[in-house]
Amino acid sequence: MSDVTRRSFLAAAPAAGLATAVAGKPALLGGQPVRTQRFPAWPVFDRKEEQGLVETLRSGHWFRGNGQTVKRFEEAYAKVMGAKYCLGTSSGTGALQTSLAALGVGPGDEVILPPYTFTATLNVILNLYALPVFVDSDPETFQIDARKIAPAITERTAAILPVHYSGNVADLDTIMAAAGERNLPVVEDACQSHLAEWRGRKAGTYGATGCFSFQASKNVNCGEGGAIVTNNEELFEKCFAYHWNGGGRRTARYNFTDSIHGAKFLMTEFQAAILLAQMTRMEDLAQTREQNALYLTSLLKEIPGILPLRRYDGCTRGAYLSYKLRYKKEQFAGLPRAKFLKAMAAEGIPAGSGYTPLNKKQYLKNCLKSKGYHLIYPKDVLARWEERNQCPANDRLCEEAAGFTQNLLLGPRSDMDQIAAAVLKIQAHAAELARA
Repeated sequence: MSDVTRRSFLAAAPAAGLATAVAGKPALLGGQPVRTQRFPAWPVFDRKEEQGLVETLRSGHWFRGNGQTVKRFEEAYAKVMGAKYCLGTSSGTGALQTSLAALGVGPGDEVILPPYTFTATLNVILNLYALPVFVDSDPETFQIDARKIAPAITERTAAILPVHYSGNVADLDTIMAAAGERNLPVVEDACQSHLAEWRGRKAGTYGATGCFSFQASKNVNCGEGGAIVTNNEELFEKCFAYHWNGGGRRTARYNFTDSIHGAKFLMTEFQAAILLAQMTRMEDLAQTREQNALYLTSLLKEIPGILPLRRYDGCTRGAYLSYKLRYKKEQFAGLPRAKFLKAMAAEGIPAGSGYTPLNKKQYLKNCLKSKGYHLIYPKDVLARWEERNQCPANDRLCEEAAGFTQNLLLGPRSDMDQIAAAVLKIQAHAAELARA
């Protein structure tokens, strides 16, 4: 670590005691940790959630078929998103599968997706017996490398499924242009990106549908839950039908009852009650996360070997489900990433390593060898699948990725100073830590 880096950090983050903390021995080697207090807890809730649950309980209307709470949530979320329609679902996974199915994706089709994402993005493709086609990552942004989407499109391609990873936004300009040239639908996996924006418009409102998750770790949380937003009335009605066992609802313009098959991905009245309460503080928490994340980036980018996730210029607002960075061990005396993360935890800063390559999962290989896939796809297509789906940039990303969960961004700015101080402290003693 250079003296310039140390001085610039301390000048930018003059919190009391940080100079001593940076200079001290790492906690993993017996020194005092940078931080001893807990970070803000998650989830954040108060009497609003309690009141909503009790009112729903006492109403006796626990099911969207005889209640109004899910409908109220859908109307409120559609308004926040700037979308015409919103459909509450049981999970983000259910939202993704419903969207693809309503668009007609099925056996024989290909769906383009990124290799750096949660397994659900892949599972919904496999559930429909479509063939996943991975497009490599852009390591600087952790997003799908949108420039590589067009060359991956074939006559079998039925949809593009980009992920707005970690609360930021994939390159929607390039994605929508590639889709438009072939008239392909885009399903935006915005499960991690509530309130994120691309050129001032909410992520999730550019594609045919946008899908959101309200699982326990998400920035808007009801334990489990999801939503689809769309501006296409007919597609909304198809999604509604699919998510309710194909039964749909009779409207003046559409009646999909008994005309399509489906699954059951209904949101409960209890989930919707919690979400309506969560939405009352959603904006304030989002602002806190983004302000802290931008400040933390201003500190960490000055540290050699720490490369914070870069946002595309078109991403005018980040949501920060997590704070991601790449760790270059060469700038830390060869200290392995696992040892770096352990040292950070000892300093009172919990950190994780992120995803492993989705395109190399054993269950995916097993699925492609299954009876169903061999009945559907020609042998040469399956034989060439692994070669076609190599993602070398993503392999490197998975070896270097590190980060912090979103609750670490909910405290005061001084918390960000402590995170950066812990990194500097570890870097200053990296050689000792590597030998320990």
